[in-house]
Amino acid sequence: MSKPKRKVIVGMSGGVDSSVAAALLLQQGYEVIGVFMKNWSDNFAVLDDCPWQKDLADAQAVAEKLNIPLEVFNFEQQYKRQVIDYFFSEYKVGRTPNPDILCNSEIKFKLFFEQALSLGVDYIATGHYARIKRIKSGVQLLKGKDQNKDQSYFLYGINPQVLEHVLFPVGDYTKSEIRNLARQMKLPTKDKPDSQGICFIGEVDLRLFLSQYIKATPGDIIDAESKKVIGRHEGLAWYTIGQRRGIKVGGTGLPLYVVDKDMKKNILYVVKGAHHPKLYKKELVASNINWLVKQTKFPLTVKAKIRYRQADQEAIIDYLDKNNKLLTVQFKEPQRAVTPGQSVVFYQGDVCLGGGIIQ
Repeated sequence: MSKPKRKVIVGMSGGVDSSVAAALLLQQGYEVIGVFMKNWSDNFAVLDDCPWQKDLADAQAVAEKLNIPLEVFNFEQQYKRQVIDYFFSEYKVGRTPNPDILCNSEIKFKLFFEQALSLGVDYIATGHYARIKRIKSGVQLLKGKDQNKDQSYFLYGINPQVLEHVLFPVGDYTKSEIRNLARQMKLPTKDKPDSQGICFIGEVDLRLFLSQYIKATPGDIIDAESKKVIGRHEGLAWYTIGQRRGIKVGGTGLPLYVVDKDMKKNILYVVKGAHHPKLYKKELVASNINWLVKQTKFPLTVKAKIRYRQADQEAIIDYLDKNNKLLTVQFKEPQRAVTPGQSVVFYQGDVCLGGGIIQ
């Protein structure tokens, strides 16, 4: 009697990466089921331009081409509660969240994973550019082969036990190789442009979106050097550290950049010039730490990123408190625009150790 095929559910977004992921798994001998995750609510007026209907149609076309079933998992309510509401709450208190990371940890690799397991599958898979390495003690999350497309930064928040049931079929390829495979396989999405990240950020005006849920409270713009009031801001939620656009103060010579926000006094602090010393910091504090690889020895020397596609930065990390809730990150070189609400992610070589949220 032949051994039954291992069953895998692939999250199919309607993009080229997840399309090729499904095709590769078929070639590798898996029983493949496609799933389209519907996260966008039609009740959000600002999402009118969000092409989820087109994405679903593209996913269906690929499933038909591959002769695999495609199901739809509806996570609209959970997505609103766990990602969009969090997004607004962070902006309200002056931080700049990264919803892609939360979407991965709470939706794609939690809700989707749990629902997939209930169907009796062995693995879930997505089109992320990352790799899984299986070792004696469990699994490791590795950077994708294509360093320019590596998405491990967005995946650090996943429960490490979930990673044992995850496949990343495109992680061993470059983006150009995936495009070529899609064309060779004649997939309907072979020439579809890459998405611009989470739909409600990539497809709509962010300030317009925020303004529908956060009341604008104008206040003073102060030069962080002279301490003088030089203009008025439109509401602190609209600005992030290192930002140049939207300050709307002329006659200062060099361009102005956001360097700090005082939420209690409703003050926006700015400096002149893209590389003003006040824009740089050598240390940060992070919370909500998630370890993918158990750490026992501190301080620990790592490579770290404070934003996607940043080059690895040398750093030393250590816990600040006895409860191991706050982590200090000391960089060898000063880092520009360290932004509260964003994530710092740690590596040793290609192995993603984990990360946390910048405080």
